[in-house]
Amino acid sequence: MEPDRQPSILKSIDWWTVAIYLALLIFGWISVCGASYTYGDTDIFSLSTRSGMQIIWIGTAITIGFVIMMIDDRFFDTYAYIIYAAFLLLLFITIFNPHEIHGSRSWLVLGPLRLQPAEFAKFATALAVAKLMSTYGFNLHNRKHFAAALAVVLTPMLFIVAQRETGSALVYLSFFLMFYREGMPGGILFTGVAMVIYFVVGIKFENTMLWDLHTSVGKSVVLLLVQLFTAGLIYNYCHNKRQAWGIAGYSIGITAIFMLFSQFVIPFDVVWVQLVICAGLLAYLAYEGLRTRYARYFYILAFTVGSIAFFYSADYVLNDVLEPHQRVRINVLLGLDEDLAGAGYNVHQSKIAIGSGGLKGKGFLNGTQTKLKFVPEQDTDFIFCTVGEEEGFLGSAGVLLLFLALILRLIHLAERQPFKFGRIYGYCVLSIFLFHVFINVGMVLGLTPVIGIPLPFFSYGGSSLWGFTILLFIFLRMDAGRNLVRS
Repeated sequence: MEPDRQPSILKSIDWWTVAIYLALLIFGWISVCGASYTYGDTDIFSLSTRSGMQIIWIGTAITIGFVIMMIDDRFFDTYAYIIYAAFLLLLFITIFNPHEIHGSRSWLVLGPLRLQPAEFAKFATALAVAKLMSTYGFNLHNRKHFAAALAVVLTPMLFIVAQRETGSALVYLSFFLMFYREGMPGGILFTGVAMVIYFVVGIKFENTMLWDLHTSVGKSVVLLLVQLFTAGLIYNYCHNKRQAWGIAGYSIGITAIFMLFSQFVIPFDVVWVQLVICAGLLAYLAYEGLRTRYARYFYILAFTVGSIAFFYSADYVLNDVLEPHQRVRINVLLGLDEDLAGAGYNVHQSKIAIGSGGLKGKGFLNGTQTKLKFVPEQDTDFIFCTVGEEEGFLGSAGVLLLFLALILRLIHLAERQPFKFGRIYGYCVLSIFLFHVFINVGMVLGLTPVIGIPLPFFSYGGSSLWGFTILLFIFLRMDAGRNLVRS
């Protein structure tokens, strides 16, 4: 037997992952049946029903997975850039697509078939960024290398935004989880989390006044957080505990003193005091950077300036940049508006559906909220509410445990890859799945914004199902060839 041949691909494939994949397909089809079923339907297998068509999508997806397993795993490494370029061209062409569906130009209509290139561009982007980052000498700490990796990820994202498909574009932010695993400085990830905190706290509590003072809770809390985060970065990256504790102590102490002064002596806006503290902090960071010639002080200075600039621009972005429907969704999520008849309707109805399922659920095809079509998009973006209503808490927990098992299995497979290309691609795959599950389930429960992304293997449709299948099975094919002896 030749040393570079395996006896059979069946002996090398990770069957645990395949079993989880098939289980998710089965539960997904059951959910599509429940979500699309109408009282009086006699044949859920008919191609005139969504449940019947989903069988076609599932069958073709399994076939695609089988075909991928027959391809030499070196094919994906060799042609990664070509595949990526082809899908970039397709995404660019789709921008000028004359067919508009739900306000988006992200669909290509080919007779009775509708395809969304953005769903397939994910695996192409994962291949390209894995190819780039696995080249000899690549290092994310090198600014040029990091910029190149960012360009690979952000280019398709920009094309998808141009198609007015913001939800699918945001999925590409999941690649930052892979970057972090591959050595991206934790400060970058922390900065992203901090920006989210500034936005949520600042916008939600901007008009809430502290006690009887003239001080905005949102502004004062965010500026105090900026100061404390700056102190934390000095503690972590400059390893100067005395400076860090001093900054934190002065920030909290001075703010508390002037709040008491404003409360009991002369009322005034304490935010001005905090801005003065921030200005002093910036001057101090610049001085320390010049004195010690330690570049990290300037990085922290950039973080502090960026934090303040981001916070004061957030209100402008929310009210003057975002589309009206996006602004309403954010306000509903933050609890600033209720709008149960408008933007908040979907989430409100999905909560009712999930809550009505109780512990064990109402049973297959017995969900009243879903059968009476109270929840819009209940067989696509909001399909998890069908799981909650018909299968209850136990069924919902079971589905989430299946996804958790898939994520943990992908981590295991990624870590055992002998080459960087396979490991990086594997982390791209699990990051995309994790993002989809977290955001989709979160928006159904009212915990994350409604951005309209599918639940993997559950939401109705061929594009998402095929896209997720290709994404997963390319990685399974790479894993299956990990022990080959290359000639």
